[in-house]
Amino acid sequence: MPELPEVEVSRIGLLPEIKGRTITGALTRAPKLRYPLPANLGQRLTGARLADIRRRGKYLLFDIDQLADDRTATLILHLGMSGSLRIVTPNTPPQTHDHVDIAFGDKVLRFRDPRRFGALLWHDNQSPIEAHSLIQVLGVEPLDAAFDGEWLHTHLRKRSGPIKPVLMDSHMVVGIGNIYAAESLFLSGISPLRSAQKISATRCDRLADAVKKTLSAAVAAGGSSVRDYVHSDGGAGCFQLQCAVYEREGEPCVGCGNPVRKIRQAGRSTFYCPQCQK
Repeated sequence: MPELPEVEVSRIGLLPEIKGRTITGALTRAPKLRYPLPANLGQRLTGARLADIRRRGKYLLFDIDQLADDRTATLILHLGMSGSLRIVTPNTPPQTHDHVDIAFGDKVLRFRDPRRFGALLWHDNQSPIEAHSLIQVLGVEPLDAAFDGEWLHTHLRKRSGPIKPVLMDSHMVVGIGNIYAAESLFLSGISPLRSAQKISATRCDRLADAVKKTLSAAVAAGGSSVRDYVHSDGGAGCFQLQCAVYEREGEPCVGCGNPVRKIRQAGRSTFYCPQCQK
């Protein structure tokens, strides 16, 4: 599933292509993905302007202005398990899983989603986007200044479960998927089995810093392409090639040389070094 780095890379790639441009048309090729797609999308969007593209957690927020009666709206997009966004030319034939096109003259933003777990929703901005039911439940942004060791220590003291599943809880902190949780814990030297509430303030400082470093490195590497994810230009991310533990079961740890171990936690694979992570 595309996580925070992949969504941020998509946002960064789209901005110079379509930000500030007038929308010349839109169409949907399916009635729904995870939720029903907005009705009359082309009629609503044609003639409007894409003012900006923001990110909240794993959601992309497309700010639309210059609608009828000077109204504004927000398109809320989630890539789901297998979604991707591509910039294509208007004459590029759609493939089977290309479900939404938004045209900007000589460029088309195409939303592809083979598994149909993604989402595209219309928010009319009569209420703040922060009040939307999908947005208001999201936790802190890990790349924001508010996320630091002190914040993490305060919130972990309320959680008795193992740290890795807790770190992946989007109601507490957004966007730390399986790869990035495993790599952050390795970088901070913390076992994924350790109880969250038993991690000291000092180690929380180390973990918060590791999360920021890991996510920033992943964005710089274009994210991780382990299944369906590709950039808006069709390229692939390469962060998975520099992972220290993720999907390296049985291989020598880059720190101590002992074999990397794989276990199951909350239905997900966890990779770690029992020697380096305590």
